[in-house]
Amino acid sequence: MSNTPSPTRAVVLGSTSRYRRELLQRLGLPFEVAAPEVDETPLPDETPAAIAQRLALAKARAVAERFPEAVVIGSDQVADLAGEPLGKPGTHERAVQQLHRMRGQTVVFQTALAVVCRASGFERQDIAPVRVVFRDLDDGEIERYLRAEQPYDCAGSAKSEGLGIALLERIDSDDPTALVGLPLIRTCQMLRAAGVRLP
Repeated sequence: MSNTPSPTRAVVLGSTSRYRRELLQRLGLPFEVAAPEVDETPLPDETPAAIAQRLALAKARAVAERFPEAVVIGSDQVADLAGEPLGKPGTHERAVQQLHRMRGQTVVFQTALAVVCRASGFERQDIAPVRVVFRDLDDGEIERYLRAEQPYDCAGSAKSEGLGIALLERIDSDDPTALVGLPLIRTCQMLRAAGVRLP
């Protein structure tokens, strides 16, 4: 396995998330996007962190099968409310239910990352937990937030980069972009280790 930096090594983001795509664009690195097509159903008794780690690696491996010469990034995020996984709500009603349960609570957003390159045999994964303390929200605040942001494709209905920041009391993280969906500090570290030359 070679870790020699190569500016010609293609990078592929194994995700259809617009949030992850926008975050990766910050690095000024050319990359392609490919849908991982992975079943995201949790396994029985699987913890939120385990779900996120398994799916991040599965996504990276699935896309690496189609792009064996590329360095592939996979990521997944699951909100952890006292050990219970909260995923993307999908609907307004489910988002209301999630936020009702999270108000006044500490939720850990488990954002997992995997980087895979089949050609070089590189495979690495990590997880960036973000502890978020929600305010004791009233029903009106929840409804106004959801109508304004419609965060139905965000884990736990929490769109912190938008109006969702007003729902929070505190965020604790060592990799700040992890809450949005892609921990860029860890991503940079893994890309360098995989032989990608960053700008």
